[in-house]
Amino acid sequence: MRGAEPGDVLEIEFVEIRPRPSAAFPGKAFASNVSAWWGYQYHDLLDRDAKRETVTIFEIDMRCPAAARPLYSYEWQPQTDPFGVVHATIDYPGIPVDHSKVSHRDLSGSGVRIPARLHFGCIAVAPREADLVDSIPPGYFGGNIDNWRIGAGAKLYLPVAVQGALLSLGDGHFAQSDGEINGTGLECSLTGDIIIKLHKAGEGCPAFLRGLNSPLIETEHSWVIQSFSHPNYLRDLGSNAQSDVYKTSTIELALRNAFRQTRRFIMQTYDLTEDEVLSIMSLAADFGITQVADGNFGAHATITKAVFGERQHSQRTARP
Repeated sequence: MRGAEPGDVLEIEFVEIRPRPSAAFPGKAFASNVSAWWGYQYHDLLDRDAKRETVTIFEIDMRCPAAARPLYSYEWQPQTDPFGVVHATIDYPGIPVDHSKVSHRDLSGSGVRIPARLHFGCIAVAPREADLVDSIPPGYFGGNIDNWRIGAGAKLYLPVAVQGALLSLGDGHFAQSDGEINGTGLECSLTGDIIIKLHKAGEGCPAFLRGLNSPLIETEHSWVIQSFSHPNYLRDLGSNAQSDVYKTSTIELALRNAFRQTRRFIMQTYDLTEDEVLSIMSLAADFGITQVADGNFGAHATITKAVFGERQHSQRTARP
């Protein structure tokens, strides 16, 4: 992003997001969900002696892409990749599957429909702390946020940490619920139209963006304040941060940080006292678990703008 410098804020507005149609099956698009070994469910199955990874394939009718229906599922069996490596589990994205080695369970008559929540799970600017960064755990720089509210019509604000910001975007999801409980969303090839704006630091920056240090989502009617177990794990967890983040993340930490960031955001944006904000948060802010699938657990708070009525954004500088 030309002119982007540390301290600025990058705004990414999602104008439209649509499934990418299949080249082999006209009028159709396809998506997949994996109940994976890294999912929350894996060590809590009803049959604890039958741990398994299950892949479910979904179909989207492009004439009415408002929902996806399951076609079939199969349990993962060890697969040998083109390099001769055997994969006992789904330990690497894109492993080719020999369908003669798996048994399909027909789901086409199940009557289940998954409503569309099209969004990109991974939206990031580059962090300042490391040159080579694991793309799985999210952080203050965005990354693998996996919040379905960043859909068409929404805006995502990210704090710029390096020259040029270095925006990246991917991980298309046709749908996902809060929690991402089995480890993945409904993964789908998507095409998006976006508008990128740069907010320079200083007095010209909108009050609600001054001092932004974590992802912020804005929809037509709501603010969504996003946080994680470790908002800046690359800085706070030391030299082994990119492995230790998987060992130390908890929902309690994520909720505590979401609370603190929401408190700060409302106090700063609407020029309210802490006591006023604590009351508002307990009555009108919905806290939720974004995901427990990405190493650095996510929690968020959603609060409707209507709560603040005619109260204008504060023009004061950011509080510490």
